[in-house]
Amino acid sequence: MVNKIPMTPEGHTRLTAELKRLKNEERPAVIKAIAAAREHGDLSENAEYHAARERQGFIEGRVMELEDKLARAEVIDVATMSGSKVIFGAKVRLVDEETDEKIRYQIVGPEEAEIQQGLLSINSPLAQALLGKEAGDSVEVSTPRGVRYFEVLDVAFG
Repeated sequence: MVNKIPMTPEGHTRLTAELKRLKNEERPAVIKAIAAAREHGDLSENAEYHAARERQGFIEGRVMELEDKLARAEVIDVATMSGSKVIFGAKVRLVDEETDEKIRYQIVGPEEAEIQQGLLSINSPLAQALLGKEAGDSVEVSTPRGVRYFEVLDVAFG
């Protein structure tokens, strides 16, 4: 059975763009760099050659990883969703009950999570604690800094 990877349309677009850039720009550039380094003769002591080969290995590995993830992507259009409970794709506004700090996250697939951008992986402990909750609910989350308590202020989609 193929494990589907939940993803928003934006996350799918971002990964597709990265794959296209790697295939159409990075891959040809590193192939040219390897060819140029080969022209310098002895490859055993050629740092340019070894760096280019290492970069090529990284690019090929990332291309394979992206192709696999995109093939297993289950794109979920958040714009068509509604409701009051936290589910995949929801934009959740929280308040830290200890610091009164307000934060906003969108629950997204693990491949598109970027906490600095407010994109929280559905697999994260906080997202797991939030699933099924509504405005006014409190959640307790174990974090590396200890147990934290949040209140859900609101849940939105789109």
